[in-house]
Amino acid sequence: MVVPRAVAGPRCGGGGGRLRLFFLLLSPTAAPRSLAPRRRGLVRREICIQQERNKSFHLQSKMPTCDFLPNKYESYPYEQMVKIRKENISPSLYTSYKKPLLIHQGYMQWLFDFEGRRYLDLFGGIVTISVGHCHPKVTAAAQKQLGRLWHTSNLFMHPGIQEYAEKLASLFPDPLKVIYLTNSGTEANDLAIFMARLFTRNFDIISLRGCYHGGSPYTLGVTSLSHYKHVIANGLGCQTTMLPDVFRGPWGGSHCRDSPVQTIRKCTCSPGSCHAKDQYIEQLKDTFRTCVPKAIAGFIAEPIQGVNGVVQYPKGFLKEAFQLVHEKGGVCIVDEVQTGFGRIGSHFWGFEGHDVVPDIVTLAKGIGNGFPMAAVVTRAEIASALAENTHFNTYGGNAMACAVGSAVLDAIAEDGLQKNCEDVGTHMLLEFAKLRDKFEIVGDVRGKGLMIGIEMVENKETRQPLPREEVAQIVEDCKDMGVIIGQGGLYLQTLRIKPPMCITKEDADFAVDVLHAALTRHMERKTAAN
Repeated sequence: MVVPRAVAGPRCGGGGGRLRLFFLLLSPTAAPRSLAPRRRGLVRREICIQQERNKSFHLQSKMPTCDFLPNKYESYPYEQMVKIRKENISPSLYTSYKKPLLIHQGYMQWLFDFEGRRYLDLFGGIVTISVGHCHPKVTAAAQKQLGRLWHTSNLFMHPGIQEYAEKLASLFPDPLKVIYLTNSGTEANDLAIFMARLFTRNFDIISLRGCYHGGSPYTLGVTSLSHYKHVIANGLGCQTTMLPDVFRGPWGGSHCRDSPVQTIRKCTCSPGSCHAKDQYIEQLKDTFRTCVPKAIAGFIAEPIQGVNGVVQYPKGFLKEAFQLVHEKGGVCIVDEVQTGFGRIGSHFWGFEGHDVVPDIVTLAKGIGNGFPMAAVVTRAEIASALAENTHFNTYGGNAMACAVGSAVLDAIAEDGLQKNCEDVGTHMLLEFAKLRDKFEIVGDVRGKGLMIGIEMVENKETRQPLPREEVAQIVEDCKDMGVIIGQGGLYLQTLRIKPPMCITKEDADFAVDVLHAALTRHMERKTAAN
């Protein structure tokens, strides 16, 4: 049984304290008799779980409270779910953890497994949950649209696609005002490359090593991580250039990044100059001289590399790279699939932090807060090249997607989530930097807003990556203490922290304490093994 009650945001969410109407479960003292015993039982169970976690890992802090009461799990037993997964789900869709999580329900920054255990989600469904799991405003918009219209195809107009396109376009600078809605980031990047080739009448595309732009035949060519490559022909007309990684690359120093936390590498650059940036630009020029024709179709890059472990470039690199690409007749594509919608805090779009205006921008993941939708945003003249012949998308811009996407934009604005990303993210980065100073295996802490990478190493002097199995065990220990984080990087050596944008400083402090306990446990294992 639920009752409507106006509250200043949910107890387990962020959101700037705005008054909203939620359907909240009654408190234990006021709940009907049928509900109160279950609530009390769940509370007792959570206390026991917390005590067990604290005892096993010497964890000092308690998990922040949450008033949300998950529904009772009523599907197949765990063992049957595992059996079905092995027999009926493609083996390419692997699961994380030694004992895979069976997630039953989510609310804002929290996930609940089939046994009622609660987890702080610091990975957001691979950077896809932007405003929070089952955010009330987005959920209400989806439910309303479900009862009105699901789908018509783009052959017909429905109000949502025009309303959403206008709202989304208003967030971009001129001349980025034409939108093509798709269903996934891979699809958006695939289309962006196709549009670049059509518009320029050139073919070659350049990307940065270590990037991930999707898994289709087109996008596999520009993706530059071997564990996503298959043994079939791909990449015709695609070239990669050196990744300007100021921690792991040949050049980098302590003033290169646009981040509250800099690398521990030192440099002798004078104010206003960056030796590392200049060297990486020379590598790009060398790629132009040796690998591509005199004219190219384009260059694609993420403002901050996501899958590769939140790699940031030297300040000024992307701006100078764009100038060189334009001189070669190419267009500049920015992949905002992970960085967009305020996640980096200082700006709504990642490209704004580089002081550039791209020719094409691709969006996905957080655009729908978990609903499958994506977009390509470009200039009118580039969009016109696609109209030379028929190009159709059955589901792109369907009524459901547009209703959800519009509600997500409203929630970001009304909950103050971009500012929350900047405030909580900066706090989190500075706290994680203290762990880098304390633990020899924490080589680098980097990022902006709530897009954070923590690179694990054997030691800081050599920067040799910590073996992926050891990193995986640290991730496992964090899960056992109630925090879900991701793992990425070329060697799977980097912890990826990209939570729903509604998390609080209290959540951040708990996450830092959990990682501290996991790192301490790791060092204890190493000592015991020696």
